[in-house]
Order: sequence, then C-alpha cells, then structure tokens
Amino acid sequence: MIPAKFDYVKPGSLDEAVRALADGGEDAKIIAGGQSLLPLLRLRLSYPDLLVDVGGIDELRGVIDHGDSLVIGARTTHYQVVHDPLIGEHCGLLAQAAGTVADPAVRHRGTLGGSLAHGDPAGDLPAVAVALGATLIARGPGGEREIAAGDFFVDYLTTALEPSEILTGVRVPKLGGDWGYRYEKFHRTAQAWAIVGVAALARRSNGHVAEARVGLTNMGSVPVRASAVEAAAAGAEATRDALNAAAASAADGTEPPADLHGAPDYRRHLARVLTGRALAAAAGV
Repeated sequence: MIPAKFDYVKPGSLDEAVRALADGGEDAKIIAGGQSLLPLLRLRLSYPDLLVDVGGIDELRGVIDHGDSLVIGARTTHYQVVHDPLIGEHCGLLAQAAGTVADPAVRHRGTLGGSLAHGDPAGDLPAVAVALGATLIARGPGGEREIAAGDFFVDYLTTALEPSEILTGVRVPKLGGDWGYRYEKFHRTAQAWAIVGVAALARRSNGHVAEARVGLTNMGSVPVRASAVEAAAAGAEATRDALNAAAASAADGTEPPADLHGAPDYRRHLARVLTGRALAAAAGV
C-alpha cells in the first residue's frame, strides 16, 4: 500500500532534530532505520504529518565506555550491537538477543533505539532492557532526562517519551564475569516475532544462584519483569530441577495476548518452559 502524505526533513544535528520534532507537534514522528515505522505507514496504521529523519546524525551512533556502564547510541543498528566488542564483553545478553531480531537485512537497518521507542511487547529488546535494568536517555526542548526501562514501557506501542522527545541512547550496566545470560525465543520462523521470549541473567556463587533477573517478551501489553521467578531462583541450587521449579511461576501476574499464533494458556506454558531453559543456560547447568 501507499502511505498517506507527509512532510519530510533530515536534520544535520541532534539539536536541529529536537527543534524540528517540537515544531511538528504531536503528529510528527522520528525515523531512523524505519524497520518498525515503515510497515505502519504502508498499512496506513500511522498518519504522521511530518517525518524527522535522524539517520544522518552520527552522534546518535556508537558505544561509549562509562566505567561501570556502557552508553549505546540509539541509532546503533542491531548488527552493530551484535558485533561490538564492548557489548560482547560487558553485556552479552543484549548482543545475543539482537542477533535473533528478524533477519540480516532488518538487523543491518533496524536500530536499538527504534526498537525500544516503538514499544512493541513482541519485540526482543524491550524485555532485555527491563531484565538488564537499563536506563533510556531522552532529549527534548527542556533538555535531557533519563528513564528507567521498567518505567519506559507504558502500554502497547506506548512509551514514556514525550511527543517532542528523541531517544538518544541506552545506558546498560556492565555485567561481571560471574553473571551468565541467555535469551530463549519461540517463534514460527526465523524472521517472525516471538510468540514468547525470555531474557535471563543468573549470578552463581558456591553452586547456587545468588541472584537472577528475568524479562518476558510478549506476555502482556509491555515487557514483563518476572519478579516471582527471580525471588524463587535467588538462593536456589544451580541445578535444572531447582531452576525449573523456580520457572514454574514465570506466568504469574501476566496477561498474554490471544492471537492466531497462540492462546494465553499456550503462552503461559511456553513462558514456564523457556524460563527454565534460559535460567539453566544462564547458570551454566
């Protein structure tokens, strides 16, 4: 299909982009890689009056080491996330999950910031950001502000970004060598959205799981932090049986969608199974 008519600008700097977005009002949209927005435009599910293209702003791309954390530019592509040595060394879960996004063509064009700002609960990276305890950095006419990942995702395709704000980067804490990780994903084909996905982190100590973090993909209108699993896994023996027992509460408090790909009960079952697998892999058992 053909998108509805819109105006288009391509600013040369972040400040220019912020001004253009503010001038465009609530009917202006940011576009970078376009892998999330373009399908909505073609299907006429989105009708922006103005597209502000930030694809040429280099300050929004790349990875900066801040000591105890990494700041990843919002325009960094999924492919770059997968292959960046700093991310691979200090935040392997993000690199692993980014490698499962869609197909190579999408990973070369789609961006980390675009995936998070789109706010699709079936997307792989929002649940990873929640599990990591990431912080999202936004810039608007009033300056810069930081938003915890747990507060960023408000509802289906809705985030805490103001209409005049641009997501500029993501701060992720570095994980020490005692942390293991795994992203498990169940989908129909390699290019499809996750029916259910699980982002798991586990810190081992003396044969036990000292701490665990779990984020769930497509188990509600926003990515879900599986706090009941985390509490059950903390202090548990690092064995498959113990971690499967902790994973039994993975679906607690969730409201998974019902669609052609799975009923809610089916997704709850998948969440429990995949969480057990992901925790076991993260704990190295």
